[in-house]
Amino acid sequence: MGTGPRRRGAALVEALHTAALDELDEVGLGRLTMDGIARRAGTARTTLYRRWADPGELLLDAVGTAYPVETPSPHGDDLRGDLIRSLELLVRWARHPSARAVQAILAERRAHPELAARLDELFDASGRRFTATVLAHHVRAGHIDPARVTPLVENIGEAMVIKHWVDVGREPDREHLVAIVDQLILPVLDRRPSTRSPQT
Repeated sequence: MGTGPRRRGAALVEALHTAALDELDEVGLGRLTMDGIARRAGTARTTLYRRWADPGELLLDAVGTAYPVETPSPHGDDLRGDLIRSLELLVRWARHPSARAVQAILAERRAHPELAARLDELFDASGRRFTATVLAHHVRAGHIDPARVTPLVENIGEAMVIKHWVDVGREPDREHLVAIVDQLILPVLDRRPSTRSPQT
């Protein structure tokens, strides 16, 4: 076990989150243990149990902490820009180890159904769903017909980003994200693309 400076509070939690994500990358979800995380973090196992009941709970806490929060335009008047930014946020987050943790949990949903259910609860409770969050914001602002925002429509952007990754083997560039918004999401919402903002 390491003998570095004593960590407390937020610094300790961050170190344990990092250790959990790194351990997952190395050993996989089925072999993730409190002992392995503690060894990697250079701390006692009891330190982990004071905060989390099991490695799954620790892993979900690490995911929830790292998962980004969308910030739609305050007045709900830039739907196109908000949708593009939400997909850019998705791409940036996908580079983080917590994204691989989510992929691991979903890939082993049948082996770990309780953990997958807790992951869904985490996302639902936070309301952080990339384009779905943006669409809900603009529905509340009265700029989108709520009848057009179906679960399928909510998932179009993320699905196309993931498909690009699978088909091409790399993350989509901004031009591709703009095309997803302009050619798929906005037409389904009966909205025409507007390029009034030089940033969008």
